[in-house]
Amino acid sequence: MPTGEAFARAWIEAWNRHDLEAILSHYAEDVVFTSPAAAKITGDASGRVAGKAALAAYWGEALRRIPDLHFTLRSVLAGVDSVAIRYHSSRTEAEVVEVVCFGADGLVVEAFAYYE
Repeated sequence: MPTGEAFARAWIEAWNRHDLEAILSHYAEDVVFTSPAAAKITGDASGRVAGKAALAAYWGEALRRIPDLHFTLRSVLAGVDSVAIRYHSSRTEAEVVEVVCFGADGLVVEAFAYYE
């Protein structure tokens, strides 16, 4: 299981490089991601994205639409088999908290994003 700090730093660095493959390397094939931002791109009002392929399509489009996207890590809070990552997003100029839950193999199986 990755430590919270190590996971958060690698995750933020992958996002800031706009390296979709590196971002997705943290996620299980059957991941479920829920975010209010997803609804804007996918058109699904639930904000739910199920499966790594769907997540790749969503984030690929998001990165295409926001070529200057940049995250600044603020803090990391560790839970039981989970991590909450608080960061600043250049897209919204607001604080974001993303909670990721790990499976037994250390990959993210569920994630939730919360926006200020």
